[in-house]
Amino acid sequence: MIEGPKACGKTATAMQVADSHVLLDIDAAARRALEVDPSLVLEGDRPRLLDEWQVAPELWNHVRRAVDSARAFGQFVLTGSAVPDDDIDRHTGAGRFSFLRMRPMSLFESGHANGEVSLAALLDGASPRAADPGLTVRALAELVTIGGWPAQQGQAVPDAARAARDYLEQVRSVDVSRVGDTRRDPARVGAVLVSLARNVATEVKNSVLAANAGGAEGPLSEHTVADYLRALDRLMVIEDQPAWAPHLRSKAVLRKSPKRHFVCPSLAVAALAAGPERLLADLNLFGLLYESLVIRDLRVLSQPVDGRVLHYRDNYGVEVDAIVQLPDGRWGAFEIKLGAGEVDAGARSLLRFVRQVDTSKCGPPAVLGVITGTGFAYRRDDGIVVLPIGSLGP
Repeated sequence: MIEGPKACGKTATAMQVADSHVLLDIDAAARRALEVDPSLVLEGDRPRLLDEWQVAPELWNHVRRAVDSARAFGQFVLTGSAVPDDDIDRHTGAGRFSFLRMRPMSLFESGHANGEVSLAALLDGASPRAADPGLTVRALAELVTIGGWPAQQGQAVPDAARAARDYLEQVRSVDVSRVGDTRRDPARVGAVLVSLARNVATEVKNSVLAANAGGAEGPLSEHTVADYLRALDRLMVIEDQPAWAPHLRSKAVLRKSPKRHFVCPSLAVAALAAGPERLLADLNLFGLLYESLVIRDLRVLSQPVDGRVLHYRDNYGVEVDAIVQLPDGRWGAFEIKLGAGEVDAGARSLLRFVRQVDTSKCGPPAVLGVITGTGFAYRRDDGIVVLPIGSLGP
């Protein structure tokens, strides 16, 4: 099961391993066959790709039974760009399905980062050492605008930005109302997208989003905003960053609110109708969008080691932008700073944070690092590693 937002490359990836396929979102004959006998669309050389399977959720149980009958691995590849409605009749698929989440490409995958510093190696305790990869602040502003969409790589920045705006237009005017077959007001959905973009990489509450999106007519209801956010989450357009909950030495109270992110920061730029020049003129906004880009990349780069990307904040004001947590208990903490001049501040924040954590219970950090937009990769005398995003790989 390959899941991810539209246009992130699911079908192209699955086609590389499939021996036959059916494209359910555009094949009218296949959809008619589903009404007669859903098992008909399972016929074909295997592995067989069932693309956009969620248009026919009844396929799930038929695939499960076909897998049981075949008693062999690798029978089907399913792709989906939306999570279907909950169905009490659908089997969990435990023991039959494996899941892969796809996202827009990281800078390493799109060829804009050289990967000289391995995230997996850092979590094994390695010391980074790499020359300046050559990314500039202006180049990062362009990459945030273009995003990690495969079809937009190599396009001129204005063309890629227009494609991202068109993507959001389709989401707000068509896609959100297909989720759950519920009619949703495109104008209000658009206002919520703009509000999210203004608050990207923050712990903004639904009530604030509702107030910002309501405009002169007053705030939207929080129920409406929550419904829109659920629909956007099911379309995999947004992806919250959960809070980390370690054992603490102090009496600090952990904040549990997630940070808000689009699946790619280019969608936040598109929602704001912005571009590189505006980002360079508003470094506060650019810094948040850069943080969101780094979170996207950390999510992608940590997948091979089954990592989760979380954040930390307590009521003493101690916070960490990203915690990468592995299933075996290893973890690393990262501050994200656009400018190399902010490294010292990031290092102080990390050292203050680690004094809060009870490492006798959660173990010591495998790495403490500051991820910068530019500069060299190295380990400081205080043990903090400095990592330019253009050097980071899996």
